[in-house]
Amino acid sequence: MYETISIESDDRGVVRLTLNRPEKHNAMSGAMIAELTQAAARLGKDPAVRVIALQGAGQSFCAGADLGWMRAQINADASTRGREATALAMMLNALNTIPKPVVGRIHGNAFGGGIGLLSVCDVAVGAEGARFALTETRLGLIPATIGPYVIARMGEAMSRRVFMSARLFAAEEAVRLGLLARAVSPEELDAAVEEEVAPYLSCAPGAVAEAKALARKLGPRIDEAVIAETIAALVRRWDSPEAAEGVEAFFDKRKPDWVVRS
Repeated sequence: MYETISIESDDRGVVRLTLNRPEKHNAMSGAMIAELTQAAARLGKDPAVRVIALQGAGQSFCAGADLGWMRAQINADASTRGREATALAMMLNALNTIPKPVVGRIHGNAFGGGIGLLSVCDVAVGAEGARFALTETRLGLIPATIGPYVIARMGEAMSRRVFMSARLFAAEEAVRLGLLARAVSPEELDAAVEEEVAPYLSCAPGAVAEAKALARKLGPRIDEAVIAETIAALVRRWDSPEAAEGVEAFFDKRKPDWVVRS
């Protein structure tokens, strides 16, 4: 049914939603964005689903947006850019508002849009040794559509430590920033995820859904206007000379022209 994700459920109603492009470190393509949106709608409506565990196949959780997909947006016309940016924003919104608890299982790399996916989880646990970065500015881009969720997760002050610098940080710092609830050894990761999943199985599903919706309502504003603003910001940035230079430099395996050489 799906080409870029997989869905498996057990008899408790626990669903493993897996990003399944391991050869690309689960970078998000247009197809993956569409399939995640479809999966969120399907799982959200399924009364048999009690908890969703979001994870990545292979060596990484998610390395961000697929560079080929981003390069296509830079070369696309305005209407195509708008459509693709909207698809990305709506996928994140669908996962953020799904009426089921979502537990993130984070390992390997979580870069760019991968941190966006992590941020729409209700709780996430990570493996020691995992690496994190909001890499967009290194490519001349900005963390636009993921921004509301990242800032809601970390708060503005914490976000500004990593939001613009594109620097790498480790799982232990991700805990301090509020991205992860805790970091454990890779051998303990599955058990740690299960510890986060299990309590929900004793809770009333309807009450969980309403409590989640209330928390979202009382938290930072992420409404249609905010989402539209992030879409417009991403489309503008895709149209910038810096974005064209940054993405082309990546494919050319060279440093972009703004890098200060010591």
